[in-house]
Amino acid sequence: MAYVAYVLDYDGDTHIYLQIADILRHRVSALSSGHPVPSEADLQQEFGVARTTARRAIHVLREEGLVYTVQGEGAFVGPAAETPRKKRKVPLYQQIATEIADQIKEGTFLPRRPIPGETALVKQHDVARETVRRAMALLREQGWIYTVAQRGSYVSPKESWPDA
Repeated sequence: MAYVAYVLDYDGDTHIYLQIADILRHRVSALSSGHPVPSEADLQQEFGVARTTARRAIHVLREEGLVYTVQGEGAFVGPAAETPRKKRKVPLYQQIATEIADQIKEGTFLPRRPIPGETALVKQHDVARETVRRAMALLREQGWIYTVAQRGSYVSPKESWPDA
C-alpha cells in the first residue's frame, strides 16, 4: 500500500505523538483486522522520532480500540477480543536466540569474542529492546553466552555450550 507523505508540524500546538497517531489512524482504517501495524522501530525511522514517541502514538490507538498489542510480536489492527491473527509457533525472542546460537555453532561468532550488542540486535531484528533482552537471557541460561558488566556479551567457551 502506498502511503501519502505527511509532514509533522513541530512548531504547532499538537504533540508529535498525537500527529503520528492521527496518521496511523488513517492508515489502519484501510487494513483488515489482524493486519500488523508498523513497529515502533519503523515509526521511529519513518518520522525521525524517539522510540517513546512512537510507543505513545501506538498507545493512543490501543486506547481507542483500533489496535491491540501482543508482547514480543507487535501491534495489530482491531480490538484485542478479535484475534484472527495466527499465533507464532515459536516466540520471537526464541527465534532470535536460536538464530544467534546457530551462528555460534557455524563459527560466525567465536568463543570468548563479543556478539552484537543490544542496540544492534534491536535494529537487525526490528524488535523491541525487551525482546532482545529475553533472547540474550535465554542464551545465557542455555550456556551459549556470558555477560561481562560494562563490556557486553561474549560467546562461551565450547565446553560450556549445550551440545558439548
